[in-house]
Amino acid sequence: MKRLTGILCCLLLAACGEPVARNQGVYMLIDTSGTYTRELDKARQVINFTLARMNPGDTFAVASINTGSFSEKNIKAKVTFDDRPSVTNKQKRAFQQAVDRFVAETEPAAYTDITGGLLQAVEYLNEKEPGRKTILIFSDLKEEIKEGYNRDIPLQLNGFDLVALNVTKLSSDNVDPTEYLGRLEQWQSKVEQSGGSWRVVNDLERLEKILP
Repeated sequence: MKRLTGILCCLLLAACGEPVARNQGVYMLIDTSGTYTRELDKARQVINFTLARMNPGDTFAVASINTGSFSEKNIKAKVTFDDRPSVTNKQKRAFQQAVDRFVAETEPAAYTDITGGLLQAVEYLNEKEPGRKTILIFSDLKEEIKEGYNRDIPLQLNGFDLVALNVTKLSSDNVDPTEYLGRLEQWQSKVEQSGGSWRVVNDLERLEKILP
């Protein structure tokens, strides 16, 4: 009898534990270097899909990857959705308008600081403390760091899901496909060794794969 009472007490204590956050945070990084700016309309398609999946309490941010991406200035739109549906709808419309301005005004950048963007994304989502953290990387994954910038920094990606989207092939990849495959393997290794999970979704007709 005493044993049964002990088990029941343990179950009650477990039930009364810390509540588990069920909201999600999504941070989308968009490559704006060189010719990749031609892909921005596709990025907007992903943003609209993600917005439609957002619920009250969720957080969503969109930021650019350019010459130096470890900066708040790179965040082009950000929001944590209100509990009231009418307010949430207004927030989504405002978010779309901010993204439209970003797409219309963006000029091609000279460098591609993906690591700086990831550092900014991790910092932002950790501050928001959502129950589930996802970073979307819309890029060809070719990183080019400006001289003098230090990006030899360990990433802390425990609890993060990273999804690479629209990883287009460069002209040099057509000559030597191992360059393309090497970029994918390099980033997968970097993310997984940093504690994160890694997926690649190139078929934008199957966007349901990007979020759980």
